[in-house]
Amino acid sequence: MNTITMKITITIPIFILLLSAMNSSDFADQKSQGPIPVKIEKIEKGGSAEYRLLRDNKPYQIKGVGGKDHLDLLVKVGGNSIRTWGVNDLEPILDQAQKKGLTVCVGIWLGHERHGFNYNNADMVADQYQKACAAIRKYKDHPAVLLWGIGNEMEGNEKGDNAAIWSAINKIALAAKQIDPSHPTMTVIAEIGGDRVKNIHRLCPAIDIIGINSYGGVASIPQRYKKLGGSKPYIITEFGPPGIWESRKNDWGAYPELSSSKKAEYYRKGYIGAVQQSQGMCLGSYAFVWGHKQEATATWFGMLLPDGSRLAAVDALQKLWTEKTPVNLCPVIDSLTCKGEVKVKPETVLEIQLSCHDPENDPLQINWVLQADPNEHGSGGDNEPIPPIFPEAILQNINNSDHPQVKVRMPKGGGGYRLFVFVHDNHGGAAVANLPLYVDAPKITPKAKSVTFPFVIYDEADRKSPPYIPSGWMGNSQALKIDSASKVNPHSGQTCLQVTYSAPDQWAGVVWQSPANNWGNLPGGYDLSKAKKLSFFARGESGNEVVQFSFGIIGKDKKYPDSSSGKLDKLKLSKDWQKYTIDLSGKDLTRIQTGFVFSLAGQNQQKTVFYLDDIRYED
Repeated sequence: MNTITMKITITIPIFILLLSAMNSSDFADQKSQGPIPVKIEKIEKGGSAEYRLLRDNKPYQIKGVGGKDHLDLLVKVGGNSIRTWGVNDLEPILDQAQKKGLTVCVGIWLGHERHGFNYNNADMVADQYQKACAAIRKYKDHPAVLLWGIGNEMEGNEKGDNAAIWSAINKIALAAKQIDPSHPTMTVIAEIGGDRVKNIHRLCPAIDIIGINSYGGVASIPQRYKKLGGSKPYIITEFGPPGIWESRKNDWGAYPELSSSKKAEYYRKGYIGAVQQSQGMCLGSYAFVWGHKQEATATWFGMLLPDGSRLAAVDALQKLWTEKTPVNLCPVIDSLTCKGEVKVKPETVLEIQLSCHDPENDPLQINWVLQADPNEHGSGGDNEPIPPIFPEAILQNINNSDHPQVKVRMPKGGGGYRLFVFVHDNHGGAAVANLPLYVDAPKITPKAKSVTFPFVIYDEADRKSPPYIPSGWMGNSQALKIDSASKVNPHSGQTCLQVTYSAPDQWAGVVWQSPANNWGNLPGGYDLSKAKKLSFFARGESGNEVVQFSFGIIGKDKKYPDSSSGKLDKLKLSKDWQKYTIDLSGKDLTRIQTGFVFSLAGQNQQKTVFYLDDIRYED
């Protein structure tokens, strides 16, 4: 019988994984030796073709994950490669991977039409092409580079029949082959429906490998891919449990989530079906996601918890990669149930029962967290806000080693909630499950997050993780381009924002949103109540450029409006940097979801260029 310790907490406890350091002497000197060549070998067998990847002329089966942290753990469990989605901060990622003996599938992010990118706009496509080529030139000689992943799901969620997209991808792939003949090219698609497979074969001859992101249907990829005429080798670039788009909602719109114990079986079956039984078409895979991510829920896709504890999916992959069962397995959650109804009135006390065990009878620590469930989610992996938690809801633990229980007082506010249970052993393993709950009452909008000042929207230091995302593109957005790291005479530091509008008429603009792509349908934003002014520096390329600046544009017709607004209308910019401020005195700043906005009209010239820097709220 297991020994179980009960503990109330509002955050996941921190367990530090003490891993022995890898001996990196074999890799320390390789960086100076240039690239390690990678190629695809085609083997004809009885009228059909099989493929394998060769790295330094040795067979290389990709045993990878999507993510860049906890690399010691990845090596320990038998992984050999990681995948990125872009080239931001790539140099240290490549260096760390090299030290651990890992390779990197370097992702080159390409624009998505739902984010405002227009593949029929020659300027936008040309700029994207130049940036992709620059990245390939910069990193091509690093020995950790395995291949180039050109774009991720940029074909959108429809049929994948926009020839302009495939043409742009092929042009980058062709350039990659000319710049760097040592590494193959790949483009990554969202599943294989519509015309994706056909169009890559038809319009992208310079693409060597098709990367496939697949979840609920990943095990059947070999059969479906062959039926669609697929003849190029493929890599499973994302796989895991079924996504919410493949799941059924309950009667109030929540998606029930599998426990981490049950998700492990999807990783196992998906790998066996799509990789091991591919009949020589699959070069390997990257499991999603090596880490944790707020997408659908706090735990839907994560293979690790925020403290680095591994979940059962890691054990499943370790056995597949190494053909050896881990010495100590993660705890197992058998069931999580509510005694009585899960749809209740405000402040109802619920009794929740957990059944769990540890394969080695290790002592277990159990933690409960009640979190709001917005039931409104982003698309395509976009950032989602972290819902609020309710530590006061956890009332009483019933310490029964066979059937642990907890009593939960539901909040006053109506809507959906999730009760998470986190089970840890003392060997770095964990399990997680959650139970959707519902309060039948009017919803109470959660408070926006408070901040400290100055609260930076953009500057040199905070460009990597800004609180607001410039995701709301408006008007004639295909004529608009933003370079977020322009080095053309910045106001401070080494970079600034450069905005180019290449149309003589119409108008365009960009909204900094929290979370990304939030037009008032999600709770987000920040409580800026103590701010006295919004300040920024701006200048025009030639002077006399007319631009409007504002904040707080989501009206009360939306579910989650901005609490206030302000603007500087039709500013005529100087050629020199000038500081501008919007006075915030007397304004209700308790929820600002659109933290900064600019818009401009065509100014009877082919191109209008202006610059921004040091955008911040000040107290």
